Amino acid sequence: MSDMTKHAALRPMRPAGLSVSRASRASTITMVLCVVIVLGLVAAPWWAGRADLRLMGEMFLYLSLAVLWNLLAGYAGLVSVGQQAFVGFGGYMLFALTMLWGVPPLAAIALSGVIGAVVAMPVAALIFRLRGAYFAIGTWVVAEVFRLVAAQIGALGGGSGTSLSPQIVKALADGRAAREALTFWLALTLAVGVIAAVFWLLRSRHGLALTAIRDNELASKSLGIDIWRTKFLTYVVVGGLTTLTGSLIFLQKIRISPEAAFSANDWTAFVIFIVVIGGIGTLEGPILGTLIFFALRETLADLGTIYLIILGVLAIAIMVRAPRGLWGLVSEKTGVDLFPLSRRVRGLDR
Repeated sequence: MSDMTKHAALRPMRPAGLSVSRASRASTITMVLCVVIVLGLVAAPWWAGRADLRLMGEMFLYLSLAVLWNLLAGYAGLVSVGQQAFVGFGGYMLFALTMLWGVPPLAAIALSGVIGAVVAMPVAALIFRLRGAYFAIGTWVVAEVFRLVAAQIGALGGGSGTSLSPQIVKALADGRAAREALTFWLALTLAVGVIAAVFWLLRSRHGLALTAIRDNELASKSLGIDIWRTKFLTYVVVGGLTTLTGSLIFLQKIRISPEAAFSANDWTAFVIFIVVIGGIGTLEGPILGTLIFFALRETLADLGTIYLIILGVLAIAIMVRAPRGLWGLVSEKTGVDLFPLSRRVRGLDR
């Protein structure tokens, strides 16, 4: 028997009429719609007002944070309540690189992400010694340490904070309209890039390992998956991209202070709310959750503390009624996955 014949004999036979694929009609339509929507958003500076650009830019930044936190908690099982550490660190790195060392703003944004990933390594090595609730508390303690250190940096305003100089702001682009458009495009690029990167990651071997860890950590370990290494790499990637997001957030704000940069309410509580109501452990969930959160905020923000109470009650109601979030409820009833991550066998119903 020849080698070719042997390989043919060993190849598993697929029954006639069956096929294996990830894509579905819904996902194909979704990808086409996403491309159309992104192209329309790229042209937003020519059809949207300045306030609308800033609002959409903020939405994209929150979406990036939500997708990254979902990767961390929804897949790696690392429930962090201290991601504001990397958001604030990114903001302060942007200000330090541009104001103290003269780095151009766009280069400073990219460099801050790299530095954030490097800083995430020793942080991960430290807090990975903790488990469960202790891990969550540990991440919050790390964020507080970052905040206290930032408050001691006199060159960046200490506890009262500082603002970017007009020269640095003008170095971004000529004219206010051009700067608004640039910051919008940066936020849009970041959101699309983060979603695409996480989608690609979850479809890779690393993503398969993360999915297995999410489903059953003990069984994953018995199958030979290096759980510590997989979680460590995920934490470092998320730390770097969250730092990059933080630098863009404070480029848009132009001013920074320790309280604003390391706000647990703004950069962790709201992000967790977005992921929980949208659907943890899915790519669609953070997108849906971001749209719902901003719709509620724009509608109810004038109510003050009542607005926060409504958010809390809504989150509790959704967790009780739909533990997998609103998208989990939709997917359960319809079987639709707009971003399919696993392969499906087609033709079984014939």
